Amino acid sequence: MKTLHLLRHAKSAWDQPYTSDRDRGLNKRGKRDAPRMGLALANEIEPLPVLVSPARRAQLTLAGLCEHWPAMAALTHVTTEALYTFDVADLFAVISDGHEADSLFLIGHNPAFTDLVNELAGFGTLENLPTAGYARLSLSIDDWADVSPACGALDQLLLPRYLPGSA
Repeated sequence: MKTLHLLRHAKSAWDQPYTSDRDRGLNKRGKRDAPRMGLALANEIEPLPVLVSPARRAQLTLAGLCEHWPAMAALTHVTTEALYTFDVADLFAVISDGHEADSLFLIGHNPAFTDLVNELAGFGTLENLPTAGYARLSLSIDDWADVSPACGALDQLLLPRYLPGSA
């Protein structure tokens, strides 16, 4: 049994129209939601090393997550170029790439993350993983190389709009 943790990056800024997609930061809501998700997840799961997209908004989401989760901040996280993708097939390749641990935590992008949940847990499981949304899946596999469609179940969905203090 393997556990996959997915966190979509927090809400990105669009206030600088000439900034490349990769270089966009977080807007006000994103800067608020990432630390709130860190606080919420610190009460839900053990800290894990994260594989994170190199996109600035994903990097800032990880930094925000760690703000209120010191145990997560103390770990070494890895920027993974292959996570700067919007294609579920690329995520399957990242996941199946010889990881040792029983749990894997990824921070990346839609539509790939929503598509991945639906591929793993069954189509129609999730309409959309919103920004800063977290999904935990249990996968009925013994080795990450065995990840395949319909091998999992969605165990938890945690969204910023349902956290205390949400507007």
